[in-house]
Amino acid sequence: MEQTVIITAGGIGKRMGYDIPKQFIPINGRPILMHTIKKFYQFNEKIQIIVVLPKDQIAIWENLCQEYEFDLKHEVAAGGKERFHSVKSGLNLAKGDLIAVHDAVRPFVSSSVINTCFESAKKDGAAIPVVPVTESLRQLVEDDVSLALDRSKFRLVQTPQCFKRSVLFSAYETPYKSQFTDDASVVEASNYKVQLIEGNPENIKITRPMDLKLAELFLNANE
Repeated sequence: MEQTVIITAGGIGKRMGYDIPKQFIPINGRPILMHTIKKFYQFNEKIQIIVVLPKDQIAIWENLCQEYEFDLKHEVAAGGKERFHSVKSGLNLAKGDLIAVHDAVRPFVSSSVINTCFESAKKDGAAIPVVPVTESLRQLVEDDVSLALDRSKFRLVQTPQCFKRSVLFSAYETPYKSQFTDDASVVEASNYKVQLIEGNPENIKITRPMDLKLAELFLNANE
């Protein structure tokens, strides 16, 4: 079955000390987004790659591709107000029978996780990678009252989140709601069941200065 990945990008990386979008911050000499695209290209050279960027970042990205001589095939779509609207924009270009949605700043997803996610979506319609919670959890009840939670009942959600084309397109006919934090929540709101698969711990979302240091370590280890 034909595969598509929609890579969604966010805003400025001020938390990491940069005045440029997070996906353009360089690690090991190249913007994060280029590493992410390369990961999916290495998984499947024929996969359709769609990058969704805020409209005012598209020209910057095109210039970066020229500057770094980055020629891996991909398409670019303009994003919307919320992540929900950005994914809908990417869906307008999507051709695959199976569609994954992935965060631009997660360049370390493993090929085995991508494959398992697609295979599970092919079988069951919707699948997302998760990893166990390794630290203790507490729920705030009031300002000075909290409850201990059983961490074995919780999982941290990663991307890519993978779906059959029909499932994702049908789900995104739903009007936007503020509780839609990811694609799985949109799909579940349309009464589809989402399967959980095992993610890989290195598949971090780069959002903090410490994450950049980890990213450099992961890249150096891979090389």
